[in-house]
Formats: sequence, structure tokens, C-alpha cells
Amino acid sequence: MLARFFAVLCAFSFAPFALTSPAFAEPIGYFQVEGVTYDESVPAYEDAAGYEIGERPVRLGEMVPYLRGLAANSDRIVVETLGYSHERRPILSFIVTSPENHANLESIRQTHLARLEGRAGANDAPMVLWLNFGVHGAETSGMEASVPVLYHFAAAQGPEVEAMLDNTVLIFTVPFNPDGHTRRIDHVDTYWSYADNSDPNDAAHDLWVEARTNHYWFDLNRQWLLLTQPESQAWIKQWHKWKPMLSVDYHEMGSNAPYYFHPGEEKRKNPLIPDRARDLTYSIATRHAAYLDSEKHLYTTEERFDNYYIGKGSTYPQVNGSLGILFEAGAARGGAIQTERGLVKTAQNVRTQFRTSLTSIQGALDLRQEITAYQRDFFAENARQATGGGWVFTAEGDPERAARFVRLLNMHDIEVSALGSDLNAGGKTYKAGASYFVPMSQTNNRLIRGIFERVTQFEENIFYDVSGWTLPLAYDLDYAQISRAPSVAGRAQGAFQSAAAPDVAPYGYVFDWSHTYAPRALNRILSKDIMARAAMEGTIVRTTTGEVTLGRGSIFVPLDRQEVSADAIHEVMQTIADSDGVPVHSAISGLTPVPGRDLGASNVFRALEQPRVVLAYGDGLAYYDAGEMWWTLDHGHNMAVTLVSKDRLGSLDWSEYTHLILVGGNASLSKSVTDNITRWINGGGTLIATRNASLWAQEHILGRAKEGEGEDAEEGETLQRLNFEDLDVRDAEHVIGGAIFASDLDTSHPLGFGYSDRDLPVHRNVTFTLQRPDKNPYAVPVQYTSDPLLSGYASERRQKEIAGTPSIVAERKGRGTVILMADNPVFRGTYPGTEKLLMNSLFFSKLIDAPRGEYSEQDDHVHN
Repeated sequence: MLARFFAVLCAFSFAPFALTSPAFAEPIGYFQVEGVTYDESVPAYEDAAGYEIGERPVRLGEMVPYLRGLAANSDRIVVETLGYSHERRPILSFIVTSPENHANLESIRQTHLARLEGRAGANDAPMVLWLNFGVHGAETSGMEASVPVLYHFAAAQGPEVEAMLDNTVLIFTVPFNPDGHTRRIDHVDTYWSYADNSDPNDAAHDLWVEARTNHYWFDLNRQWLLLTQPESQAWIKQWHKWKPMLSVDYHEMGSNAPYYFHPGEEKRKNPLIPDRARDLTYSIATRHAAYLDSEKHLYTTEERFDNYYIGKGSTYPQVNGSLGILFEAGAARGGAIQTERGLVKTAQNVRTQFRTSLTSIQGALDLRQEITAYQRDFFAENARQATGGGWVFTAEGDPERAARFVRLLNMHDIEVSALGSDLNAGGKTYKAGASYFVPMSQTNNRLIRGIFERVTQFEENIFYDVSGWTLPLAYDLDYAQISRAPSVAGRAQGAFQSAAAPDVAPYGYVFDWSHTYAPRALNRILSKDIMARAAMEGTIVRTTTGEVTLGRGSIFVPLDRQEVSADAIHEVMQTIADSDGVPVHSAISGLTPVPGRDLGASNVFRALEQPRVVLAYGDGLAYYDAGEMWWTLDHGHNMAVTLVSKDRLGSLDWSEYTHLILVGGNASLSKSVTDNITRWINGGGTLIATRNASLWAQEHILGRAKEGEGEDAEEGETLQRLNFEDLDVRDAEHVIGGAIFASDLDTSHPLGFGYSDRDLPVHRNVTFTLQRPDKNPYAVPVQYTSDPLLSGYASERRQKEIAGTPSIVAERKGRGTVILMADNPVFRGTYPGTEKLLMNSLFFSKLIDAPRGEYSEQDDHVHN
């Protein structure tokens, strides 16, 4: 039956015919384990796809049917679709174990979960092990190794294989990032040639970030904690359903690098991870080393890679009681590539990744008693650390922001309860119905600590990734730690809440700007050619349900002089309440109880236009930053964004656009393009520049000197002589490892509209500072506080340099606006607290006025 199935499959899934089999391709025998018998009725990949591994990149359209076929026709494998990517490609999970175990899978899972907490013995259930294949699309062998792995467990025979299946439940997730893989495969196929070409300069090898990431250019290996993308949301549910004892993560790195495996740098381990985890990982690593020694491969361990940021695939498991192992192979994306260590072939990388999957599984089985005891101690220590207290949080004026955080915590299997009564903590009242409680008395309280605690002291200051990720700060939540459990009103799910449908308005409609989706609501209005106005001051409006207090930035949609019918406007308002959750109020009169703030006051309610946004990408600009902007605007707020490669900006008709976003990276433009953009700004356009692009715009658009330009070393200063061995540590001393800083926000400024208070945490991973405009004391709506570090690493020198400097500079230039942001306000799509800064920059940039008076130096710094 299995052979017949694959005969049909082969008829439909052959790749383009190659005249000869390239020298880099390898048949299934190359991947089979020596001394193991294989069932010949199980077709190899080349039998189904028509080409061997290494000959061409393995396409999803050929790999997925092949692997599904293995599962459908093997009593050892079942497959489940966990979810879909943005481009509707499946995220698959293959559970591999013996037929007897498959018949009792749920009972095994329950016993395994009991074992983690010491309520079952080491041998009461098979070991549950998890292997990730393909989180980075550019990393060929990370995905393609899944093919010989699953083939092996479908076809391999013998007592050793049977014992491995009897004693494990193996969960293979394939692929983690199908959109990125498809992009990489299309690129390699585009530059494929019949002749073997291993020249590293060949275009087939030249692709990294674009394929590494998902549809919106997110690095999914940074998504284990943040969970903004559908791929990570799919796999995390499966991970917590099983809570595996070992998690293996397959990657590739630069082609010149030898093979790498964890445990990684000894000093660069998150303190929430027990030392014993590293010891056990090293014990398993000796199995990898033994295999690699037998093959005479170069390899390395205990260097370069760390275990600090808890949002990576090999580190997140370790704060959840699992062991995490990272593997990295030197990449050969085009099939084979010449390197300083010789010819590196994809097929060889695939074989090595496959074989280390077997050494990982066997190593875990060899250490079964030790790993079980480690996990029992891990969760017992969690229980000892647990208290009756926990964390309370709220998002004043924005229930959706708090609900979004609740949803995130639930995805991490963290219990959250709604407050049952008002609670005073840290000088703030947390109101029932709008506030939540996270108890520490949970089995995964180390993860809770990792999410909520602020850390600013580190054993070593070198970080492979961000050093600070205190998520309540990223969400700009009011939060506090409490010592006793409060009154609660049941478990909270954080479901999106629609607002009540508005009455038919006799005069117009109003809504507050504080809600997360107020920008999406406004975009709906403007995209329908409905006129809208924004409040420059707070006011009180008489509505069909009584008086409503509105803050700055609130939106007023009059019925007067609209070219759209009142019925059509009301329909849009109903959609806003239902789909965006924004409460819409129906005004009955333009007269307000606040003198001078009637709805018709032109100095209070200013007209708005729909943003027509160009988002530049590529040509040196950071794909991650551009993707985070794109995802925020497109996915989050349903705003049309025109993506334009930076090198094409000179070809645009700028009269068609209102805003240009330049993100971090190399933002340099030619003089002619810079001149065109400057003229466009002077004519009314708005430039939003973030991170490194803000420095470029500060110099080339605003005409200010670069940071430090013209500054000479102090007289008599001599250069130090340092030992070369200290280079890494000294170089990293003043690098900011992705920390969270405190800033002061002017809530009266259009960029501050919708915020409830002046305290605003921002993410920062750059060291430069923006200059304060010397003739405009109103141009700094956000600046760092005098003691800015909230969480993460920054040297005392950097803290002093940054303290009191602008986080954002926003000023008029001609009829247009230039907004410089030192930081990325939508970092990794996980900073809803600063996301509104971006949306305000888009919708309210024309509301920023230029000063007309003259100000003394003393006046300039009154509000510092």
C-alpha cells in the first residue's frame, strides 16, 4: 500500500528535470545509518520528488506531501497541522513513537506532565523530546534535515530503533517558517545552473535576511516570548501541551564557521536557568562530539552563543524546565560553497544535522534518570519560590492593550485572573473590571519572573540578543508586585471586546484616542472620504447617553458638509464599535460645557487627512525594522502601505504621498533624492526617521552636525594600551544590549495624544543621542529622564550620556514635518506602549505647529 501511495505521489510531484545529477547531490544511502536495516517499501525522498537532496533546494510543495505520505502510511508517525503562516502555508507537527505508544498517547502525556512535578517516576512514561526544523528560512539544512529524520523513523528496522521508539515520544515541527523558506528556495532556483558552481560570489548564495524572516520580515527565532506572529502562536500551543524534556533547535550560520552545538558561553546564561541544565546539556554534547570525531568534522561548543534572552528557541525551553540545545552548521545555501575550511555541501550539512538529532535523542535516553531528577528539582524549586503574591497590572484608558497582554500570558500557559475588587498598590488604584492579577504560585513562575522583573545588573555585558525585555514596560502598563493574593473574579482570557453600537447621531460622532485601535478606526473613516477632526485640547461633549469627557487627540466626525450620507457614516461607526472595539459616542450638539472648546472651534478641532505612506526598505535599511513597521500598519491597523526599495525613492511622484518612513540601517540617499525629499517636506510632506536614519535626517534634512562632529580629545589625553584578549568585553562595555529606558512624554503634544500619563518606557538599542533644536523648545515631545535605565544593560557612561536627551524630535520644516525617533517604536511588534507614537506621527503630524516667538536659553529648558 505504501509503495502504491508513493507511486501516485511521484506522478505529480517531480521537480524540473536535470540532465545530470549534480556532484553535490546525495542519494538516500548517504543519509542512512551504518548497520541499520531500512524497509525498502518506504520510498526515499528522491523516489517521490525526482531529485536528490543537495541537487536542488527542497521545495515545500514536494517536501510536505512526502512527509505527510510517510505519516499517513506509517504506524509510527501521525501529523497535525498546528496553524498557518501569513501566506497560508501550514505549520506541521509530526509525533513519532511506537504503535503501542500511539494507542495510549493522551495517557502518556498526562503521566509525563505528572512526572515533571514529581508525581510519576522516570520510567512511568516515555521521554518527550522536541526537535525544531526550519525557523530561519535562509538556513537550508535546518529544514531539509527533517526529511532524512522522518524517513529514518518510518523505515529503520532493528532492536535499537524499536527501543528508541518505545522509550520516546518525538515531536518534530516542520517547518517553523514556510514563508521564509519559500522565499529562499525561489531565490536559489532563480540563480540555479546546470554546471556546479561553488563560488561564494555567485548569486545563488547571496540571500540572508530576506529569506531568514517570515512574510513581514520578523525573525521567528525571537518570537518564542513575544508571540506576535501566527507561526509562533501555532507552535507554542503544541509546546506547552507537551512540555518536552529536551528541545533541539537547528540553524545555520556563516559558511566559514565550523559546526556548533550548545551548551554555549558559560558566563552568558540567564540566572533563571539552573547551572545543572548546562551540565546536562554538556553531557549530551559529548555524544555529538563522539559522532563528529568519527567523521573527522571540525566543530566547536561553549563559545559565541549565549542563553540569556529567554525568547529564543534554545533558551525559552530552559526557563520552562526543559533542556535547550542549539545546533549551527556553516551554510551552503546554493548547494555547495567554497570556504576557508574547504568545500561545504548542503547534503553534508543535512546529514550532520540528521545525525545529531539521533545523538540528541540517544543522549537524552542515556541521561533519563538525571534529566527526570533535574526537572523534578526545577519545578520543586519553583514551588518553593512561589508565594501567595504576584503581579497586578492595568492599562488605563485602553482595555485592549491590557487584554492583549492577558492573551500573551495565556499563550505561555500562565494563569491570569481578573481583579474582583479595587486594589491599592505602589501608590496606584487598580480597578476591578479593568485590572488583572498574575499569581506567582504557578509551576512556571520562572517564566513569570522573566517577563515581569527588571534586571540591570549582569555578570558579563556581552549579549547575543537584547538584554532587557520586561514586557509590562513594553506594553506601557501600570503594574506592581504584591505580597498577597487579592480578591479575583475568575480566570481571564483577554478576549477582544466589541464596544456597544452607537446611537444614530443628530449632530456628529466622537471617540477618544486612547484605545489601541483608535488609529484603525480613524483610518476607516478617512479611507471612506469622511471628514474628521482631531481635538487639540480635552473637552466635554453632550451625547445621547449624557456628557462624555474626551482627551487630546479625540476624533470628531461632524455630519455637516459631508459628501457621504449620514446613513453611510453611521454604518462606519457601527463597524468601528464592533470590529475595533472603540466606544463611539453620538453628539447631540456642537455646544460644549467647556468655554472655547465647542466642536466647531477651529483652533481646538483641526482637520485631518488620510495618510498615504511610503515605507522604504532594503538597500542597507534594516529589514527587521521595516517589517515591524509594515506589520504594525498593515496587520495591526489595516492601513495601506506602499513598500518601495530605498534605491527607487528617486523615481516616485512625491505629490502622491503624505509620509515617508525611513528606518534603521544605512539611510544614506543621493544628493538629488535628498533634495527632492527636502522640497517635498517643505511643501507639506512628513518624514519619520527612526534609529540610525534619524541621525542621517538630522544632518542632511535639518542641516545639523553629526554627533560629536568637531569635538577634539581633551588636552593631554593619552590613548590606553590594552591586551587583545580583552577586546570582546571592552568593545561590549558601552554597547546597549537592547534595554528599556524611561522617558518623559509631553501629553499635550500631538505625538502624546491618547496617553494617560507622562511616564513612557521605550526600547533602545543604539548609543547615539539626538541634538536638541536650539530655537524650538517645543520640538522634543519625548526625552529620556535623568535616571533612564529601567531594565536591561547600559553602562553608567551611556546612561549619563543619554539622560535628559531627546528620544524624539518633531518640528516643522516649511509646510511639512520632520520627526526623528532615536528608537524603533514598534520593536519586534511588541511595544504597544510606544506604537501610538508611530500612529500619532502619521495622523497628527500636520497638527504640530512651529513656534513664532523667540526664546532664551533659560526658557528652552524650563521643562527638562
